[in-house]
Amino acid sequence: MSASLENLVESLSQLSVLDMAKLKEMLENKWGVKAAVASAAAPAAAGAAAAPAAEFTEFKVILEGPIPDDKKISVIKAVREVTGLGLKEAKDIVEGAPKEIKASAPKAEAEEIQKKLTTAGAKVTLKGI
Repeated sequence: MSASLENLVESLSQLSVLDMAKLKEMLENKWGVKAAVASAAAPAAAGAAAAPAAEFTEFKVILEGPIPDDKKISVIKAVREVTGLGLKEAKDIVEGAPKEIKASAPKAEAEEIQKKLTTAGAKVTLKGI
């Protein structure tokens, strides 16, 4: 594989699931096509490709930034609730976003944290580890 293709694969591997979905939609719109299964062999290949993503049991929770000014207080409260940090530490995280909120959390806990922070007005990314 050429170096440029290896770089592309590496860059795509670092995208979040939401960013990949947006990329898929953008490419479909740009090329005027719809991503679909082409043959009977493709579902087996797609299943094999999806298996590693399904293997993730632990996730890194990342607070994306910047946080809108009108949402900062509610996001700081949510960060304090899910991390147990003090007011100053939570404020520093929110103002310094993007920041890691939790280095490792089971899927259910990571999704619960994401839900709480999103409800407060933050953007949150989960990355499988």
